[in-house]
Amino acid sequence: MTATAELETGAFTDEALDNEDTQKGKYLTFQLGDEEYGIEISNVTEIIGIQTITDLPDTPHFMKGVINLRGKVIPVIDVRLKFNLEAKAYADRTCIIVVNIRNMSVGLIVDTVSEVMDIPDKNVEDAPKVNNSAGGRYIKGLGKVEDKVKILLDTHKLLFGDEIDQISEAMF
Repeated sequence: MTATAELETGAFTDEALDNEDTQKGKYLTFQLGDEEYGIEISNVTEIIGIQTITDLPDTPHFMKGVINLRGKVIPVIDVRLKFNLEAKAYADRTCIIVVNIRNMSVGLIVDTVSEVMDIPDKNVEDAPKVNNSAGGRYIKGLGKVEDKVKILLDTHKLLFGDEIDQISEAMF
């Protein structure tokens, strides 16, 4: 059977569903200061150490610039600055999590990556609506893990339309 025939008959469907199911409820957790955050592992492309970042003019304050990752230019944002936290010097454990946001690879600079953990939907609560700040838009929910709470982010809402446009224009 050819690949096209397998696709048409649905032979790949079970394998694709199995891969989807194995990633459901799995989050890559990372630290920013004292808080622990999580993003769905299905949105993560890779994790790399901090590297040389080239500044770009006329970009949002939280965009640090771009990196060259194996010949591909990727914009990099400092999540601390995006969340209006105090800037912090990069250290040995500072990482860049490369994610896919609206079909664009983006690097997220975080203090340190923790682990991949299972947080089933039954342990995820909606984030409280305490105000109408921009930050509330990209919080997917709060994951309860033992006696701790992980702030779960929606990477697709991390950058707003005008921010994506600004980054794209600065790069091209």
